[in-house]
Amino acid sequence: MAAAPAAAGAGASRGRQSAATAAAWGGWGGRPRPGNILLQLRQGQLTGRGLVRAVQFTETFLTERDKLSKWSGIPQLLLKLHATSHLHSDFIECQNILKEISPLLSMEAMAFVTEDRKLTQEATYPNTYIFDLFGGVDLLVEILMRPTISIRGQKLKISDEMSKDCLSILYNTCVCTEGVTKRLAEKNDFVIFLFTLMTSKKTFLQTATLIEDILGVKKEMIRLDEVPNLSSLVSNFDQQQLANFCRILAVTISEMDTGNDDKHTLLAKNAQQKKSLSLGPSAAEINQAALLSIPGFVERLCKLATRKVSESTGTASFLQELEEWYTWLDNALVLDALMRVASEESEHNQASTVFPPLGASEESALPHASARTQLPQSMKIMHEIMYKLEVLYVLCVLLMGRQRNQVHRMIAEFKLIPGLNNLFDKLIWRKHSASALVLHGHNQNCDCSPDITLKIQFLRLLQSFSDHHENKYLLLNNQELNELSAISLKANIPEVEAVLNTDRSLVCDGKRGLLTRLLQVMKKEPAESSFRFWQARAVESFLRGTTSYADQMFLLKRGLLEHILYCIVDSECKSRDVLQSYFDLLGELMKFNVDAFKRFNKYINTDAKFQVFLKQINSSLVDSNMLVRCVTLSLDRFENQVDMKVAEVLSECRLLAYISQVPTQMSFLFRLINIIHVQTLTQENVSCLNTSLVILMLARRKERLPLYLRLLQRMEHSKKYPGFLLNNFHNLLRFWQQHYLHKDKDSTCLENSSCISFSYWKETVSILLNPDRQSPSALVSYIEEPYMDIDRDFTEE
Repeated sequence: MAAAPAAAGAGASRGRQSAATAAAWGGWGGRPRPGNILLQLRQGQLTGRGLVRAVQFTETFLTERDKLSKWSGIPQLLLKLHATSHLHSDFIECQNILKEISPLLSMEAMAFVTEDRKLTQEATYPNTYIFDLFGGVDLLVEILMRPTISIRGQKLKISDEMSKDCLSILYNTCVCTEGVTKRLAEKNDFVIFLFTLMTSKKTFLQTATLIEDILGVKKEMIRLDEVPNLSSLVSNFDQQQLANFCRILAVTISEMDTGNDDKHTLLAKNAQQKKSLSLGPSAAEINQAALLSIPGFVERLCKLATRKVSESTGTASFLQELEEWYTWLDNALVLDALMRVASEESEHNQASTVFPPLGASEESALPHASARTQLPQSMKIMHEIMYKLEVLYVLCVLLMGRQRNQVHRMIAEFKLIPGLNNLFDKLIWRKHSASALVLHGHNQNCDCSPDITLKIQFLRLLQSFSDHHENKYLLLNNQELNELSAISLKANIPEVEAVLNTDRSLVCDGKRGLLTRLLQVMKKEPAESSFRFWQARAVESFLRGTTSYADQMFLLKRGLLEHILYCIVDSECKSRDVLQSYFDLLGELMKFNVDAFKRFNKYINTDAKFQVFLKQINSSLVDSNMLVRCVTLSLDRFENQVDMKVAEVLSECRLLAYISQVPTQMSFLFRLINIIHVQTLTQENVSCLNTSLVILMLARRKERLPLYLRLLQRMEHSKKYPGFLLNNFHNLLRFWQQHYLHKDKDSTCLENSSCISFSYWKETVSILLNPDRQSPSALVSYIEEPYMDIDRDFTEE
């Protein structure tokens, strides 16, 4: 974008302005055509040539046009702002002009967040549109960045108050005028510079809010190691600033599109990983490392996450902070909170209370004294919830990053888990009240409300914390750890090493640990609750890894199996996501556990109930295949045990009898292979491929692999698709070799969850892919020559 010519300062004569204007018009042939001024300005901004700023017009001309077009005097104010904002100015007049511009834009910004936003932005919010069109945004960027210019070795300074005014006006323009935020995001030096403005408490909130919006639309992720003195900046934040800074960090440490990670094809993800290996660490990984290198960073986050409401900011200072948040317009919660307090005392002056113009005194900008001293407790709680949301998200992302073990160690050391346990009833899983504050335009049961989002974020943190990590036992208290030991002793099996190694000084305190509290609320959750999926995932993560009989019995004794079966069978759950999470949890809970199968048979005690259960399983094998796998593995183990208790379960359990039938196994095998293809494999459905392999590996152990392949061939022919299924399976297995033979973590997970050595997995796949058509265990032996199609290239670049 072309820069406007510099005037001589506040005392520049009209003659000089006219000369500058004439020079700027250059090839435009003198005066612009009045009817097309806005069009010419927009064209100039797009091309970087011609008309782009108010300084390219005379004041007389702008005044004349303002009478017709009703521009609220904004172009003239920008002309004055340009003349009074040069390097040698004292900026007093400049700041006065900013205070004239500010209310013209701020009221539009407040209207934007309180209306339906159905009309076009340009027509509905003319002031911000005109401000941007006449070059106001670029001028404010230049003013803010003037301190980065050295004059004879000295750096220019502008006041915090003036920076605050500029930031507020910029944000209001971003809110109302499309494209402004994206243009600012392209100015990388400006984005980096904004971080330096957070050193001042006076400008912190305005800066943080603007940065958050800019990073939200920025195509390339910013690198925190490019921020000057990042460690010093973050270390000097107070706790509230650090909590707000986490809103920015949430954008800078998360890999792009992680929200849909399960939906991305494995082909695409593998190609991306190959590309990433050649490029080195991603920006998100670099940013995570930069944060973890800051002394005390994780410790402070843990303190913030576990801080009690009574320890939060006092009433007066909290309200003062809320007054500062008037620019944080996307945080409609704050807007609603202020409106509610204000309406109690000054209904007639609600707008100025909620969204005071720049320069208003604290007294005129806040509700009356009685409202200030009687801040509702619900607002204090919501204030704390909003902080904890961001902090828990950052901790969760760090727990899933490359430095996972380092973060795990610090989180344990700083007692995050016992701290969250102490907050569980009063803050995290508190009951909704009629007075609970919610986001603007939403109700208290909406998934977008802070209360609900906090619960989901809390459950995601527990899932990340427990998943395949020995620190998961910190979710218990000392008494519950003793219970695990007693279960192992009674069953005459060795105690789990991770239980013995758990530092008892870091576990939960109180009567119940965090896992037990979670089970209690899980059993009380309404059938249609959006939390059921996340609750089941969090509990399942506790069971993942090497199967532990003591862990299973701990949960079985608390009625978890019966609760899951009630949800699947009696309430006939319809949500696919919830059903999948319950089937996965049920599989982990029952795997290799005779007592669990006895409990299952006791609950599913009629043919009618069993048919409902089978209907739920067969309605979507993608959702239920993990349970099918666990039951198949358990059946194989039980059949090889000599034990009266096991024999009794084998003879009585409907589910084991059903799975033991070869036609049942073949039906599952055929459908599992048929519903997946290499091009559609994702992290979510690749389990279908591994379940089909488990069925065939167990068949191989019994020397029945050729039988199963021959039956698959017959099923193909009966469906009138000869070769289709086995060709598809051949391709899937080729991909399996590419995908798993280079990933230690995935192979370890397969080995631990199945109790089958990974070498046996590899051998079985190799046998199935044997190109010798004479081999009775090779897939090619069962694909007739005319239908052979096994060499197709399925790689995705």
